[in-house]
Amino acid sequence: MFQKIEELILEVENFKVESREELESFRIQYLSKKSPLTDLFAAMKTIAPEERKNFGLKVNELKNKAEEKFRALAENFGEVAKDNGPQLDPTLPGEPITIGSRHPVSIIRNHIIEIFNRIGYAVAEGPEIEDDWHNFTALNFPPEHPARDMQDTFFMDDEWGMALRTHTSSVQVRVMQNSKPPIRIIAPGRVYRNEAISARAHCLFHQVEGLYIDENVSFADLKQTLMYFAQEMFGSETKIRLRPSYFPFTEPSAEMDVSCNICNGKGCNVCKYTGWLEIMGCGMVDPNVLENCGIDSKKYSGFAFGMGIERIAMLKYTISDLRLYFENDMRFLGQFK
Repeated sequence: MFQKIEELILEVENFKVESREELESFRIQYLSKKSPLTDLFAAMKTIAPEERKNFGLKVNELKNKAEEKFRALAENFGEVAKDNGPQLDPTLPGEPITIGSRHPVSIIRNHIIEIFNRIGYAVAEGPEIEDDWHNFTALNFPPEHPARDMQDTFFMDDEWGMALRTHTSSVQVRVMQNSKPPIRIIAPGRVYRNEAISARAHCLFHQVEGLYIDENVSFADLKQTLMYFAQEMFGSETKIRLRPSYFPFTEPSAEMDVSCNICNGKGCNVCKYTGWLEIMGCGMVDPNVLENCGIDSKKYSGFAFGMGIERIAMLKYTISDLRLYFENDMRFLGQFK
């Protein structure tokens, strides 16, 4: 076996190559899967243990000589050895640089902020892990109140009753506690609720809530503000309607619908043939909430509203499934450049 290796080494050293065809023959004869090298490596297990080390050294010597000669010959013929990978061709056009884009939720969030900035609303932010007071009690959710069931969330296992916030209303509480009227803010951010993930619901989503507190604020002010927002977001032909509803922290409360921008209010499968699409809840701030935050409810009044950013983006871009926002599918995200 050792003698055969020595003979192969001599063959490699004396092999004459004068054309590309002979170079390929050399590669096939000494470096391909059908070459003697493959058989020699396979025969390693049949060699006596005391001779195996020397045998391996000789086989590697043959392999290295064959590879070195092939590389040298390939360079002489202007080729690149296959074991070194493809050669760079400087005449080929460059790889295009893919330009990224903002996520649709970020686009709509920024657009909402821009709309409200025009009419004097500042942006306020707060922690995503909240205590019971800011997330529930101060907002008229007393302990054991059934309204808490509508906002089941993820609770931290500690004595302080900390939880992932269910709405950015907790930011409104912090602003009211630390500021004096007039107050005019919007509070964008992530919120969490313990919901099964589906095409229309997710355990994590984004909200923008708004708050305006001052003397003599009325429901008419709320309606005009929301009308302005809807027409700036969906177009000047957009109509709104307010339906009576219930929220613990506002009284009176309403759900706001906008005329369907797909069918222009005529009725389609998106709006379930009603001509209207629900986008937010709103209402006048409950006097109890004002008092809880240290604001005189006899002197001041105000309104609040809240909307899901994903919901607005779905209507704006006619997106059918909420889960698309979280799947990182470049085919989806690339449409928003």
